Amino acid sequence: MSGTGTNAGDDPLQTAVWRLRSRGCWADAAALLDRLAVGDPAAALQRAALLGERCLYTEQGWAEAEDALRAAEALAHTDEERGAAACERGQLAYAATLLKVRDRVDEARSAFGRAAALIAPGAAGRALLDFRRGLMAENLSDAPQAARAAYRRAHAGATAHGDPLLLSFTWRHLAGLALREGELAEARRGFSESLRLREELGYLVGTAPALVSLAEAEPEPETKARLTAEATRLFRLLGGVPTWLAGVLPAAA
Repeated sequence: MSGTGTNAGDDPLQTAVWRLRSRGCWADAAALLDRLAVGDPAAALQRAALLGERCLYTEQGWAEAEDALRAAEALAHTDEERGAAACERGQLAYAATLLKVRDRVDEARSAFGRAAALIAPGAAGRALLDFRRGLMAENLSDAPQAARAAYRRAHAGATAHGDPLLLSFTWRHLAGLALREGELAEARRGFSESLRLREELGYLVGTAPALVSLAEAEPEPETKARLTAEATRLFRLLGGVPTWLAGVLPAAA
């Protein structure tokens, strides 16, 4: 769901879900979908994705996310639905591994492989899958070249399907790879684009990480300090979410 959720068609329910999600209120957003999720595969998957995202940002709620994902998997009948559910399964296993809850890397790889076999090339869901496989390559396999290729495919797919939220993620992670290689100008450009998109979308819960990333690539001490201070303010405003910023922003801990 990290690539979707902004509201198409001005659906009041989706508008409400997005507003809650963007402020880090994943459980409240998921609760709005409870009734629909009982029999609607799309709603069940969206609910599972929300609760899975909560795990990644808060390191809590794993059992509830697993239950929601199993319910979504049971309702999936088409290849597209099964592929999307497999993509969420892979993401939840990736998050558990990354955050050292439990080593589920084999499960993540298997699930992403199933998703790749079920989601057609060029489909909207393929861009999100490519992005998540890039995360696996970068953070669990230490394969930056494979990660870059996956992020670029995701970036192209997000552009083609008009997904600005996913673009904010692909810009940020491509910039992160550039920063690792000392390409400061490219890194600042990517981080700036990511921040701009998140601010335009009102994706508050993702704005502090974007500010921190931009600060890392900023050579001017005064600007770096300003960006870090704003990130710290947002981190406190959201009650210490995402949790993994606590170690990056010691003043906020």
